[in-house]
Amino acid sequence: MRITRVLSVALLMTGLAAGPATADSSPSASPSGDSSAPTQAGTSFRTATELDQGRQATASGSTGDYLYWSFAADAGQRPTVKATVKLPDTHAGETWQLDVYDGLRRRQACQYGASTRTAAQDATSLDLACTLRTVRAWSETWANDPLPGTYYVRLTVVDLQSSDLGLPVSTEVRVDSKDIGGSAAVDGSLAQPLTPGIAAKSASDEDSSSSTSTALSSIEPDGGWSSGWWSDRWVWTAVGGVLAALAGIGGYALTRGSGRPRRVPPPGM
Repeated sequence: MRITRVLSVALLMTGLAAGPATADSSPSASPSGDSSAPTQAGTSFRTATELDQGRQATASGSTGDYLYWSFAADAGQRPTVKATVKLPDTHAGETWQLDVYDGLRRRQACQYGASTRTAAQDATSLDLACTLRTVRAWSETWANDPLPGTYYVRLTVVDLQSSDLGLPVSTEVRVDSKDIGGSAAVDGSLAQPLTPGIAAKSASDEDSSSSTSTALSSIEPDGGWSSGWWSDRWVWTAVGGVLAALAGIGGYALTRGSGRPRRVPPPGM
């Protein structure tokens, strides 16, 4: 009975801990038909159109244009950027490329996904995708790890014939993230997320009389930026300690026996 009770408590604790972890690993949901989704794109980093995760942005342009969007990614997220280019009816073979940059405008490598593809002459659309590495709460200054803050998406054609330059195209861009959780947590965090205008904001805070025309980015994850120290790794650490204690109690109950055997005389006899 004692051993059965110990095993029941251990299984119950494991089930309670596994529930939130499974829910956190699901991709973020997307509202369908949201009228607040952007319908145009910027032409540079400074004019990039802000895009919330889980929403689909659309934009019209011409082959040869540079189209820019920006989105916010927090620590523990693994963003995936998907883009669809709808090509004109008549065109030659052309190659499109999807690039993602972090808040320091460093190009981030795609963990997987086809970020560069070539469309055949009879193709009507082209799909591109780029899944980034998990965003870290802190990193060494020499590393190129993705950090919390604003990310930029650039979509453009990199190879086409001069006869196709300026043809009209339409694009669709969507960003979703998977919450990796405590398995990607690190000790440490940034003082502030890497967002546009943060340096100008800090300078104006020190001198209240100074004024600046820098446009601060208003985009941020739902619920605000994470503090950087809390993750579900703490929950798993606590559960591991409880399970270790229960295993010790169960091992003691199995090995201690029922006391002194009857046929052994007491000491001194």
